[in-house]
Amino acid sequence: MNTELLMSDATHFRIDYVINPYMDTSVQPDARAAVSEHDAIAAAHLAAGRTVHRMASAPECPDMVYTANGAWVCGDRAVLGDPPAARAAEIPYFRSWLKENGIDVFDAPYSFSGQGDTLACGDLLLAGYGQRTDRRMHDVLADLTGHQVVALRTAGEEWYDLDLAVAVIDEGTLAYYPGALEAESVGVLRSLGLELIEVGTEEARAFALNLISDGRTVTMTTGAPRLAATLRERGATVVELDTAQLRKGGGGVRCTALTLDNPVPAGGR
Repeated sequence: MNTELLMSDATHFRIDYVINPYMDTSVQPDARAAVSEHDAIAAAHLAAGRTVHRMASAPECPDMVYTANGAWVCGDRAVLGDPPAARAAEIPYFRSWLKENGIDVFDAPYSFSGQGDTLACGDLLLAGYGQRTDRRMHDVLADLTGHQVVALRTAGEEWYDLDLAVAVIDEGTLAYYPGALEAESVGVLRSLGLELIEVGTEEARAFALNLISDGRTVTMTTGAPRLAATLRERGATVVELDTAQLRKGGGGVRCTALTLDNPVPAGGR
């Protein structure tokens, strides 16, 4: 899991608009520091043995650094994101890159935050809704990929994407912050029979759950020492990286990489 990733770059990253609670046009990222943060994340993926594909960002797309929202990829199929209007200009670039790399591309018929709201966990697809993804997308995803969809409603704009609320550590283990999910969805998550690592409020708000794990190495932000220690105690290699600039746009480690190697589930299409 998460061994083949698509990343863009932070060359044009800036705050031109406000579409989540973390953004403030009067608080701009330091351009050089943002590029350094992004480069460090890419280098950490390579050091962990992951493959990183590159897609150049476009000047008119300041949030293109967050490639996770561009699509959801499973096997040789991709469903393009249908983001807020401010980010709509990104989607043709994702369409072109995916097609050029042999992936069949499908448009989202409803609002859809791409991989930000779709986290594969074995044959399960944890699918967020309530903020940027229309729940009707869940049937579309199930039909196209064959996953068993687990619908999880996030609890407000602070958790605008599921990947801020839940993290897949391996096929049998999730980390999550209960306060980021509606009560019914917390119950659904706890009923799955998976091992759950509960993260506290402070670390969740520091983007602790916006991480990438390949089942052996976990690449995550600094500022979440409890979660990092728990993962190390479980035998994982944990790499902690500064994301202070990237978080000014509302994204972290997970947001900056679109997974290309999500497999088709057993018995799927």
